[in-house]
Amino acid sequence: MNKIQCSSVRTRQFVVLAFTLVIAAAIAQPASARPNVILIMTDDTGYEVFGAYGSKQYKTPRVDQLADTGMRFNHCYSQPVCVPSRVKIMTGKSNVRNYVFWGVLDPEEPTIGLVMKDAGYTTCVAGKWQLFSHGTFAPEVKGKGTLPQDAGFDEHFCWSHEGESGRKDYWNPVFTVNGETKAYPGGDTFGPTLVNDFVCDFIDRNKEEPFFIYYPMWLTHGPFMPTPDSADRSSTNNQRNFEDMAAYMDKLVGRVVDKLEEAGVRDNTLILFTGDNGSPGGKKGGIKSELNGVTIHGGKSLTTDAGTRVALIANMPGTVPAGKVSDDLVDFSDMMPTIAELTGASLPEGEVLDGVSFAPQLRGEKGTPREWIYCYNEPVPSQESEPAIFVRDQRWKLYNDGRLFDISNDVLEQNPISDGGPARKKLQAALDSMPSKGLKIYRPKIDDPRLKTPKKD
Repeated sequence: MNKIQCSSVRTRQFVVLAFTLVIAAAIAQPASARPNVILIMTDDTGYEVFGAYGSKQYKTPRVDQLADTGMRFNHCYSQPVCVPSRVKIMTGKSNVRNYVFWGVLDPEEPTIGLVMKDAGYTTCVAGKWQLFSHGTFAPEVKGKGTLPQDAGFDEHFCWSHEGESGRKDYWNPVFTVNGETKAYPGGDTFGPTLVNDFVCDFIDRNKEEPFFIYYPMWLTHGPFMPTPDSADRSSTNNQRNFEDMAAYMDKLVGRVVDKLEEAGVRDNTLILFTGDNGSPGGKKGGIKSELNGVTIHGGKSLTTDAGTRVALIANMPGTVPAGKVSDDLVDFSDMMPTIAELTGASLPEGEVLDGVSFAPQLRGEKGTPREWIYCYNEPVPSQESEPAIFVRDQRWKLYNDGRLFDISNDVLEQNPISDGGPARKKLQAALDSMPSKGLKIYRPKIDDPRLKTPKKD
C-alpha cells in the first residue's frame, strides 16, 4: 500500500470515527437538554391591556419584561370566544375542520398534549379546560368531548372540567385534580393562586426531564372580583376589579418565571404567552382601555380586532432574539407545529393541519410567514345560525359575504370597500381554498334566550 492509499484509509477511518462520536453524543444527550415548553393563555385579556403593546393603564411589568427580553408579535389572532380558540390551539386546525359544539372537543382529534407525550415529554394542563361539555345550550351533548387525561396530559388541575364550576367562585373554587374533584371552601383561597401553585410544583417535580405545560389561566374572565392584592377587597367596580385582575395575572406569570429560575431550567424553557380572545365587552360592565390616546372597548365575541387580536410573546434566553418585534401573521393553529418543530416532536400523521410553524422566527431566522389567516366563527351552532367567516392579512379583511375592509384605516369595520383590487383577489382565493362549511358541526334546535338578539326600541 503506497503513502497516498494509507493517507486515504486514515482519512476515511477518521471520518467514520468522528461520525460515530457525533451519533453517540446525540444518543447520550440528556433528556433535560431538550427544551421545556410552557404555553400560557390568559382568559379574556386583549392585547391592549399590556404595557408591551403600549398600555399605560394596566400594570403588567412581568409580561412586559418577557417581551423586552424576548419576541413580541403584533399580528396574532385567536377566535372571538374561548371554546373555539381552545379547540384550535389544541389541534392545529381551523374550526371549520373540527369544531363540533360549545364545550366539545372531538375525542378523535390528535392534540398538542398527545404530540408532546409521544415525544417523551411529561405533560401537564392547569387552569380552564372547557373541552368536555356540561351540556350548556344543548343538554344532549353533556358528557361529550375530551378530558385532559385523554388529550395526552399526565397531570391536570382544572376547572370547567366535567361538572364543577370554579369560574363563578374565585374565592370558593372547585377543581378536578388528576381525576378527583376537590373543593376549596372558606372564601380565603383564591382559585388562580391554587392553579399557579400547581404549575410551580409541577416544574419543581419535573425539572430533570423535559416537560410541556399548557397553562390556560383563569384570569381575567368575569365576574370581575377583587384579588388578594386589591386595595379594596369589597369593590364592585368592574373596571377597577378588571385592572386588579390583570395585575394579579401578571404577578402569577412572574411567579412561573421565577420558579424556572429557581429550578435552574429558565434558559432551557420556551415560554409562549397569549390570550384566548379580546377583553370583555357589552353595554353593562364592558371594559374600556386607553391605548395610545384611543379608547378601545372590549370586543370579546366580535370578529373585529377588539375580539380577535391578542398578545403573543415568546421568550427563551439565548434562543429567541431579545427585543425583537415581528409583524408576521400568527394564527392559533400555528402553536402545534411551532412547538413540535422546536422540540423535535412529530406531528400527527394523516391529518390535515392548518398551522404554519413560526419556529424559524423564534430562532432569529426569516422563516416562511403565512400570507393570510382564516377564521370560521360559529361558537354555538344551531339550525338557525350562520357562521361568520373571514380571511385577513395585516391590512385587509374579507368576509365570505363579500365585505372587504381596510383594517389599518377602519379598525371598527364600518366602511366596506367595493373594489379592493389585488387584495380582494388574493383573499378570495384563500377563502375558496378552505372547506365551504363546518365539517363536524352539530346543529341542534336551540331555544335559549341567551342566544337571542334583544329587539331595538
